[in-house]
Amino acid sequence: MKAIEIRNKYLDFFEKHGHKVIPSAPLIPENDPSVLFNIAGMQPLVPYLLGQAHPEGKRLTDYQKCVRTTDIDEVGDNRHLIYFEMLGNWSLGDYFKEETIAMSFEFLTKELNIPVEKLSVTVFAGDENCPKDELAAKCWKKAGILDGHIYYYGKDENWWIAGEEGPCGPDSEIFYDTGKPACSPNCEPCCDCGKYVEIWNNVFMEYFKSKDGTYTKLDQKNVDTGLGLERMAMLLQGKETPFDTEIFKPIMEKLEDLQKVDLIESRRIIAEHLRSSMMIISDGGRPSNVDRGYILRRLIRRMIRHMNKLQIDLNELSNIIDINIKNLNEMYPELETNKEIIKQTILDEKDKFVKTLSHGEKEFTKAMNKAKQEGKDKIDGNIVFKLYDTYGFPPEVTKELAKENGMKIELEEFNKLFRKHQEKSRQGSEAKFKGGLSEQNKTTIKYHTATHLLNAALKKVLGPDTHQRGSNITVDRMRFDFNCDHKLTNEEKMQVEELVNKWIKQGIKVTVETMKKQDAIKSGAECMFIEKYPDEVTVYTIGDVSKELCGGPHVKNTNELGTFKIKKEEASSAGIRRIKGILIED
Repeated sequence: MKAIEIRNKYLDFFEKHGHKVIPSAPLIPENDPSVLFNIAGMQPLVPYLLGQAHPEGKRLTDYQKCVRTTDIDEVGDNRHLIYFEMLGNWSLGDYFKEETIAMSFEFLTKELNIPVEKLSVTVFAGDENCPKDELAAKCWKKAGILDGHIYYYGKDENWWIAGEEGPCGPDSEIFYDTGKPACSPNCEPCCDCGKYVEIWNNVFMEYFKSKDGTYTKLDQKNVDTGLGLERMAMLLQGKETPFDTEIFKPIMEKLEDLQKVDLIESRRIIAEHLRSSMMIISDGGRPSNVDRGYILRRLIRRMIRHMNKLQIDLNELSNIIDINIKNLNEMYPELETNKEIIKQTILDEKDKFVKTLSHGEKEFTKAMNKAKQEGKDKIDGNIVFKLYDTYGFPPEVTKELAKENGMKIELEEFNKLFRKHQEKSRQGSEAKFKGGLSEQNKTTIKYHTATHLLNAALKKVLGPDTHQRGSNITVDRMRFDFNCDHKLTNEEKMQVEELVNKWIKQGIKVTVETMKKQDAIKSGAECMFIEKYPDEVTVYTIGDVSKELCGGPHVKNTNELGTFKIKKEEASSAGIRRIKGILIED
C-alpha cells in the first residue's frame, strides 16, 4: 500500500468516526516559542489542548508535516529521517481511552488489514504518583489484542509530558512485529533489535504536573495520537527501509545511475536531505546562519558534500530536484507551486558552498604545510574539527587529502571535540524542541499580541505589501520576520515603535470570533499560508488596527502590554528583514 493511500484511508476513517479533517500546519510555526519547526501533530494544537475551543469542534484529524533535527548526523542509516509525516487524531475533552483504543485497533486490523498476531501494545506500569493503567490494558483486550501481547513499562517508556510541568499522562504505544527472529528469549517491544517497530502512540492527557512534582487530575481530558506515515508504508510494503518505498525510490535510482562511487549511505543522505530541504523552502524557510535557516543550510550543504563523495556532477542537481518534485506531487502539490523558489534557493546555496569548499582546501593546505615545517606527519585533531565545523569538511575528506600528501590525521582529539559539539547541539535542540504546552504563559501571550501590532505598524510605515514571514517568541523577547528590500532607517524604526506604543496606550479591546475561512478573507483578515487553515477559522481583531487569522492566545486589551522597544533590526535572508523587540512593564 502506497503512502498516499495510507494517508487517505486514515483521514477517511476518522472522518467517518465524527472527526473534522483539518489541514497540515506549515513546517514553520506561527507564534510558537518552543520550536524552530513543527515537530509533531500536537504542536499547532497547543492552545486547544490547553482548553481554547477549536473552530472545528472537539474531534479532529489531520496529517502534519514535521521536521526533527536532533539526529541529522544519523541520517544515512536504514531508518532516520529529518522530515516525516505524522498522522493524528485528537479528542479535545470528548472521547477518551476506550474509544480511541477501539478506533486504533479497528483501523489497523480492518482498514490496513494487519494480522492481529503482529500487533503488541505497551501501557503505563504505574508508580508512587500515578496508578497502573489497568483501564488501557482492559480496553486493548476488549478491542482484540491477543493475550501475552500487552506489556507494562514505567515513565521512561509510557509517559508523556511537555517540559517540567503542565498537562501530562500515560500513553499506550502500538508495535508491529516484523517477523525477524527474537534477539533473546526476553525480547519485548522495548527492545531495539529490530523485531518490534513502534507504529502508533496514544497519549492520554489526564494529569497536570506542578513544579513541586505533585500530580492532579485535569478537568479536560485530551487524547493525542501520532502514526508515522513513512514507517507504516515501509512495513506494509515489506521493505527494509523507508528509502526502498515509492517516496524515495525514483531519486535513489537516479543517484545510482549518476554515481561513480557506490555508497548507499550517501545516496540516502542526499535523498532525505533533498526532500527535507524542499519541504522547508516550500513552507517559507530560507538558508541563513541562525536557527531554522542554519538547519536548512546544513541540510543542503551536507547533501552537496555527499554528491561530491559519489562524484556526481553538481550540474545534475537541477534535474534531480525536478524528478523529486514530480514524484512527490500527489502528496505535496505545493512543491510544484513553489518549484522555482525551491530550485533557486538550493542552487544558490550550492554555488555558495562550492566557494566555501575551495576556501576549506586552502585552509587544509596551510595547516598541512605548517605541520610539515614542524616535522609532524599528522594533521592536528583541532584542525580536522575546524575544517568540519567551519568549512563542512567531514573527517574522511580531510583524511583523503592528508593521504594524498603522505600524511595522516589525528582522530582522537577530533572525536573528543566532535562529541562535545554533538552534546552541545543536542542540548540546544532539546531546549528548543521540548514542546510548547509549558511555554504558554502571561508573558508569551503578551508577545503574541504584540506581533499583531508590529505587523500592522510595519504596513503603515513600509506599505500594505509588507507581510509577516515568520516569528519566534520567548519569555524574554519577540522576533518578527517580514518582507522588505532595504535596511530600515532610524526614522522608520522610530515610526514603527511610536505606532505600536500609541495603540498600546489607547487601550484597544482585543476581540475573537469564529467564522468561515472565505468570510474571513473577504473581511480583510490577514494570515500566512491561508490555504493551510481549516474551513472554520479563529480571527483576532484589535479595533481598526489589526485583523488576523491566528490560533492565539492573546491579551484582552492592548493596555496589558507595557512599552514596546525595538532592540535590533537586521537581515534574515534575501528580501527578508528581522526585528527583535521587547516589552517593558510600565
